[in-house]
Amino acid sequence: MSYSSFGAKPYERASKSSHHHIINDPSVKEALNKLYIPPRVEGVGIEDLLVKHKPLQASIQHIVAIDGGYTEVPLRDSYPSAKLHFFQFGALHFKLEDLEALSLTKHIDPEDMQKLKNIDRIKLPLGTYGTRRQDCASLCDSVRKTLFEFLAKETLGEEDSLLETLAWFTFKKYKNNSNEGSWVLASNPHGRDYGNFELREKEMNNDYSFRCSTTGKDIYLSDIFRLHELISEDAGAGGIVGYVAGLVEHLLLLHVIRHLIKKNPGALKYVLFIIDRPTGWFGVTARMHSLMLELNEWLFDKYSFFLAGLEKSGAFVEHAADLQRSMPNSSILLLNDKYIYSYISPGQENPNSPYASTSYYGHKVIFKTAHGQMYVVSLPVKKLSKNPKEEDIPNLHSVLGCIEKLHCDMYENALLPVALANKLVSLSAHPSSNILRTFSKDIITSR
Repeated sequence: MSYSSFGAKPYERASKSSHHHIINDPSVKEALNKLYIPPRVEGVGIEDLLVKHKPLQASIQHIVAIDGGYTEVPLRDSYPSAKLHFFQFGALHFKLEDLEALSLTKHIDPEDMQKLKNIDRIKLPLGTYGTRRQDCASLCDSVRKTLFEFLAKETLGEEDSLLETLAWFTFKKYKNNSNEGSWVLASNPHGRDYGNFELREKEMNNDYSFRCSTTGKDIYLSDIFRLHELISEDAGAGGIVGYVAGLVEHLLLLHVIRHLIKKNPGALKYVLFIIDRPTGWFGVTARMHSLMLELNEWLFDKYSFFLAGLEKSGAFVEHAADLQRSMPNSSILLLNDKYIYSYISPGQENPNSPYASTSYYGHKVIFKTAHGQMYVVSLPVKKLSKNPKEEDIPNLHSVLGCIEKLHCDMYENALLPVALANKLVSLSAHPSSNILRTFSKDIITSR
């Protein structure tokens, strides 16, 4: 690695001739010969996996789209540097009839357009490098406490907080009101040497914290996400920002579902939830997918549940682009394990477990609409399958039919609610980052 420059001495550039050492090394050639790349799909028969899309008269009347964005803000460029991340999340809601009425008008009234921008926003500033809270002794404790207080404070306009919704989800309060629930935290946030810690609901304090019997310190319910495992006092907490975005977006989804059930459970069958990510929990948060599968089953059995996870990038989206010409309009490609591992993922199929069974709570499909738009959509299921069939994915045609109605031309293969939500919560590198940097430095240095 070449040297960077902080002073008057020149920047050391990388060598322009050292590549020949790599090219002429037999061990490098041997390693390259062992690599496997999934083949392109030219000539691949997909007919056996295709299902004709059958548009249904679904009960869906409302759309709730959930999205989030974040940006890194440097607080100090000189050594020692310091950084924080600003997050903004939103739940966008509108009526499907308002969108349909808008599509029939020749001239769009700003007041009509405003009906599609009914959004609740929440914000989170999180110090991630070279900084910590004044009431915390370490960066790890600072991040843990900030996230805990954020979830305890935010209600999205309801009487209960996101932290209360996390307890409802973790201890399965939707099934019963007993306090016998528990969850084993795989690592103690106060040190790996302390082993795991069981979060027992009956031992939980009123503020949703627990007392560690070994250290005497607090363990927060939000430690269930295990973000502390990725935080280094030297390298910082930049590695957690994607997981923070994912977990908060999921909690917003759960929060809306919970309060709909509480106030008007019959309304669930009229709502399509859309998240701007696959239906899965990943990395250190992956174990939460098992709780989501259990909630899926309960919702499908007791109510109607409509949810779609949209993907805009990645291997599956690239594969869908390859299929654009060969896949007929108004068709659905049901992706089974054999197909995924043959043409999309370089991994090796597990004969005993479905694809991504340790993180997903839904199955992916590739959907080509009647007008030729391509979507990679994840839909929740009761149980994951290695070879999912049409009947294994509840509400498949109802959800995809609604997605077809929501198409917009703002971006390639875009959906209006996702595009609007992203516009309303995303934070650009410029000028948002510069403005937030000035704002943050003014607040911090004025103390």
